[in-house]
Amino acid sequence: MSEAIPIACTLGAGDLQQRQAWIADLNRRQLKRHTRNDLTLTLVYHRKARRDVARLAAQERACCAFLTFEVADIPEGIVLTVTAPEAARLAAETLFAGFTAGQAPGACGCC
Repeated sequence: MSEAIPIACTLGAGDLQQRQAWIADLNRRQLKRHTRNDLTLTLVYHRKARRDVARLAAQERACCAFLTFEVADIPEGIVLTVTAPEAARLAAETLFAGFTAGQAPGACGCC
């Protein structure tokens, strides 16, 4: 039987603040839109953000192993899909908020 991965970020407070600021800056510059469907958040970035989106996914896989991160190329840009497990349902709103911070005006795909 496999061990459950804890629903927790392993970053310290200072590192978390730096990461959140970096994500907010990336979103202000490159996020085109985002949508949420239950436990899945989909973010679409401009194509030129490919390297930063890949970096974001790699960094987040290291500190938030309970989330799944997938990066894909689509005709209109780069897609980052973040999926939370059922065990994180109650915290999903808070978890996903960090990935949409700093979004450009009108970037929200849910409205």
